[in-house]
Amino acid sequence: MAKTSYMALALEQAEAAAKAGEVPVGAVLVEAGGGAVLARDHNRVEELSDPTAHAEMLVIRAAAQRLGMKRLTAADLYVTLEPCAMCAQAIALARLRRLYFGAYDPKGGGVEHGAMVFRQPTCHHRPEVIGGVEETRCGDLLRGFFRDRR
Repeated sequence: MAKTSYMALALEQAEAAAKAGEVPVGAVLVEAGGGAVLARDHNRVEELSDPTAHAEMLVIRAAAQRLGMKRLTAADLYVTLEPCAMCAQAIALARLRRLYFGAYDPKGGGVEHGAMVFRQPTCHHRPEVIGGVEETRCGDLLRGFFRDRR
């Protein structure tokens, strides 16, 4: 499956988040070798009353529990928005192989903006990062969600 197909799955999750009143961010964690989907989810901050219930955190937790391992070195993450600093650090701690994200987040991002977690000398693992995958679709979904809330 192509990276745009996995991002399409993440976008489906983001759309489900929007319908649930959550910030529309979706994530899919994929086995690097065979391409099997290990976990998929969307933001559930409101639903769970949990500020850490970001899509990235939820799929990392689910896959780690499912596989019984804290290091997910053979996994790639697809997420519709540049991860925040919390999620970027979780990605580093999980030792994910590769991160694909859709829209850039100049205000809250922690990969290419803000804390730039993977560029810090204290970061022990730096995944390969590919930003801008389906950037327009991901960005349009977020902009539409916030526009409708104003």
